[in-house]
This record gives sequence, structure tokens and C-alpha cells, in this order.
Amino acid sequence: MWDIIALFKESLPSLISGLLVTLKVASISLVIAVVLGLIFGLMSIGKSKFLKALSIIYVDIIRGTPLIVQAFFIYFGISSAFGIKMHAVTAGIIAISINAGAYLVEIFRAGIMAVDKGQMEAARSLGLSYSKAMQKVILPQAVRKMIPAFINQFIISLKDTSILSVIGIRELTQSGEIIIASNYRALETWAMVGLLYFILIMVLSYFSRFLERRLRL
Repeated sequence: MWDIIALFKESLPSLISGLLVTLKVASISLVIAVVLGLIFGLMSIGKSKFLKALSIIYVDIIRGTPLIVQAFFIYFGISSAFGIKMHAVTAGIIAISINAGAYLVEIFRAGIMAVDKGQMEAARSLGLSYSKAMQKVILPQAVRKMIPAFINQFIISLKDTSILSVIGIRELTQSGEIIIASNYRALETWAMVGLLYFILIMVLSYFSRFLERRLRL
């Protein structure tokens, strides 16, 4: 028992450092993903067939390929093809961003479509242009409905960062691998890594449920 406590104290600084990298990558990625999701979500409900097609292609390609392949393509493929020296964290953020963005496209599209059509008609009758009506009337109502879905996507992206250990990002999972390489205590170390993920994700899950209850009021 004391041996496990000693291992925990010894490993905690490295695991916390990895956890902070995980949070950094997931947070930055989600912000970028929200922008991508909004842009392609609006394209998917617009009148332009070309823009709709672009949105469909983006969503289908990203959702139809594994995240690990996307990470390898960005970090190794693009770097090799164009002679770009890309930092692993930068490649990881790009990979998580475009991956999460493809799922947020559907969240935005569904959220916007869930707003009563009469809201747009009323806004247009007051003299607002389509873009102004979308910006001032539709999106604020849609985003309010989508907040829990954003948090759920953040949780998914948070777990997805573990895949980025394959390109050398020292996030929580790779921190665990490095600790195991020095002490050969895989069972205890992976248990600690899993516990940190579990605590963080449970906190976010409860926060999501809390928001859902508040938004229903």
C-alpha cells in the first residue's frame, strides 16, 4: 500500500504536466473546431449547391477516416510533402480541430434547424437581411440549445488526445508510457492515468448535466 502511495507521489508531477498538455490541446482544438463547425454548418444549410457539396465532402472524409490516420497525414504526410517542420503539438491541434469540427457541423446544422422557421420570417419582415437575422436572431437561440453538445464534444476530444501520443506529444497518455519505461509498473501507472481521465471527464459530464437542467428552466 505504502509502495503504491510512494509511486503516486513520484509520478504525479509528470502526470499533471501531461494532463495540462491534454487540456491545452483539447481546449484550443475545440475553439477552432467551433469556428469550422459553424462555417461548414452554415454552408450545409445554405442555398449554394457548391458550398453544400464542400460541407458534405469535408464531413464525409473526416468522419470516414480514423483520427490516428489524420494525425499521421498531417504530421508526417504534409511535413514530408511540403518540407515543413511542424511541431507535434501544432499537428495534434490541427488533427483534433478538423476531426471535432466535422462532428460540430452536424450539431450546428441540427441546432439551427431546430429553431422555429417563424423566427427567421419574423426577423426578415422587420427588415433584417438573411445574414443579420442569422447572426442576431437564429444563432443565439441555436447556440443556447447546443451548449451541452459542445461540452460533450469537448469530452470526446479530450479522450481523443490520447491518440496523439503516437506522434510524440507528451500528453497524459504518453506521460504514463514514459513513467512505465522507467519503473516497469504498468498496472499501477495505467490505473493512475485512467483515474485522472475519469475524474476530469466526470467533472465535465456533471457540468454538462447541470447546464442542461439550467437551460430547460
